[in-house]
Amino acid sequence: MSWIRQGAESEKFMDCATRICICILSFAFSVAPAAPQDRESATAETEKRLASIEERLAQLEQNLTRLVEELRNTPWGVEAERLKTTAALLSEDLQTARTDEPPSTEAAGSEPTGEKQSGDRDARPTITVKDASSEITHVPYAGYMEMHLNRDGINPATLDFHRFVLLFGHGFGDRIRFWSELEFEHAFLEGAELGGELVLEQAYLDFLVHPALNFRAGMLLAPIGIINERHEPPSFNGVERPFVDTFVIPSTWFGSGAGILGDLGKGFAYRAYTMTSLDAARFSAGEGFRDGRQRGFLENARHMSFASRLEYRGIAGLALGTSFWTGQTGFNLRGIRGQARILEFDGRFRRGRFDGRAQFVSTRLDDVAQINRAVQRETGVNPNIARSMRGFYLEGAGRLLPSGFKHDLVTFYRYENFDTQHRMPAGFLPLKQFDRSAHVLGLTYYPYPDVAIKFDYDFMRSASEVFKPNNAWNFGIGWWF
Repeated sequence: MSWIRQGAESEKFMDCATRICICILSFAFSVAPAAPQDRESATAETEKRLASIEERLAQLEQNLTRLVEELRNTPWGVEAERLKTTAALLSEDLQTARTDEPPSTEAAGSEPTGEKQSGDRDARPTITVKDASSEITHVPYAGYMEMHLNRDGINPATLDFHRFVLLFGHGFGDRIRFWSELEFEHAFLEGAELGGELVLEQAYLDFLVHPALNFRAGMLLAPIGIINERHEPPSFNGVERPFVDTFVIPSTWFGSGAGILGDLGKGFAYRAYTMTSLDAARFSAGEGFRDGRQRGFLENARHMSFASRLEYRGIAGLALGTSFWTGQTGFNLRGIRGQARILEFDGRFRRGRFDGRAQFVSTRLDDVAQINRAVQRETGVNPNIARSMRGFYLEGAGRLLPSGFKHDLVTFYRYENFDTQHRMPAGFLPLKQFDRSAHVLGLTYYPYPDVAIKFDYDFMRSASEVFKPNNAWNFGIGWWF
């Protein structure tokens, strides 16, 4: 959203907000009647005043409703979301003035970070805002959690406190902002033994210059696909993240780097980073690029990669995106470049009680035969890395409860196809058990918009006649704030 448009929206909003404040103050003064000369005339005067106030409040509610509806149809952006949230809070103020009841803790677009006491306006929930081009917070902290119960049909069920994540931010004036994400996985740490992880997934500074051109530097999430940057539990269906975003796009994928981002107007936003690359010495047949993430620890920066994403949100309810990544991955293998590429397309759609999303991703890796032989010489095992991987999914979801309910129940179906052995180099045969597909059926219950209780059943298939994947069911709970 351009600054001109932000200014226009802000002017419109401030005008309406000013009227709200005047009307609320008028109401406050009106309910304290002056000393009457005559009780009957005082009663008549009070009733007249109240009727006038009621009329003005009714008109004000209509104006505010129209304003909120216009803002809902505004393309997503930091300024538009701030105005939507403030409009909702002013609407609560208006309702409080009319009924003398404590305001609701649910504000459109707000994410509560603590309990709020009735009548305490300073205890209003803090707000985190995400826009199409960046993730910016107006408060110093946020977070999310997810716990899973998994059963794959052969092994005993396992209960895992999968993630506990805290996000911290700070604003250095109006032009420099800091944001970070610290993730604690699998509940505990135990030296070099099998256990959890404490991972710094994000830690960067934003230098805000112009809506169309800003700078970012630090530990960055690769802007590839839907899930890698938007992986909080209530933001996607299913207990586990989609298979395509696990085995073909190695989510969660982050590295050190710097780049530019901005809002181009008319619904377009972009991000473009130079960041550390993936390590081909750790690629595999079954998990593709996943184990090649350097994860911020003594990263090899001899050959930096390039990552970019372009998004379009100019139509209400529709979000389209495309991502591209390329980098040399053979830096730990003597004499091998290993140029890799990832190309991705995705879309999300919402209308009424229906949501849909789709994603397609394809990869290519050069010098694959040399990489396979070099890794086999070092480890004694042929990794059988593919020259090309491919994956896609289609998902539809429906909200089952009427829109007036505070709770929500979502049912969804997702078909995924992901092949980490799609194209092989000469002299290497594909392992068919890694040409896989999944039908995922599930339910998500939202007792509150930021709390998700999930269940799904995964019908797994592969192209192999020998190695058959097991069906699985999963139960999970997650929240964010």
